[in-house]
Amino acid sequence: MTDLNDYLAEKRGAVLTRKARIDKGELGPQPLAARVSAEGRSGIRRIRIRDFQVVTDSPPDFAGYDLGPSSPELQLGVLGSCLTHSYLIQAALQKVPIESLEVEVSGTIDARASHPDHPHLPVHPHDIAYVVHIVSPASAKAIAELEEAVERFCPILNLLRKPQAISGGVNLVKPRAEKAKPAEGAAAAGRRAKAA
Repeated sequence: MTDLNDYLAEKRGAVLTRKARIDKGELGPQPLAARVSAEGRSGIRRIRIRDFQVVTDSPPDFAGYDLGPSSPELQLGVLGSCLTHSYLIQAALQKVPIESLEVEVSGTIDARASHPDHPHLPVHPHDIAYVVHIVSPASAKAIAELEEAVERFCPILNLLRKPQAISGGVNLVKPRAEKAKPAEGAAAAGRRAKAA
């Protein structure tokens, strides 16, 4: 199995190219979008992002089929993925050699939180923690500097640590059958008027 060092050299080139484009004003804010739909009968959620699809589901005791991770589990995976990527970026920039990298993320979700007898329990994942396992010949000082940069620049880590303002709303769309009823009633009334 190959180590990560060849990839880090490639990553450094890509990161420096992006930095040059930012310096030239060629890169700025980029919109992000995801669309999620629930399937009839199974209730599984299909997350569609660009040309990719991820399936999330619930365990059987929550009327799911266990066809994918739950949303809270997926959130931990997203954090782990972003931390891993941030370590790769910073290692590439700082020229810190890494043979292997793995991030473990843990947390707790309490099913009792939605129960009226437990109003004090958080409904969101909590007690989130992570451990980064790095195999590297680098010094402890170099790894500490790497960690400091990741803590500062990891987007999802900072998203979860800092309060966010999230706007949202509901767009209620009536089923087609309900939409058709008034039109059918008006048409029938028109036919009755002509017949009279």
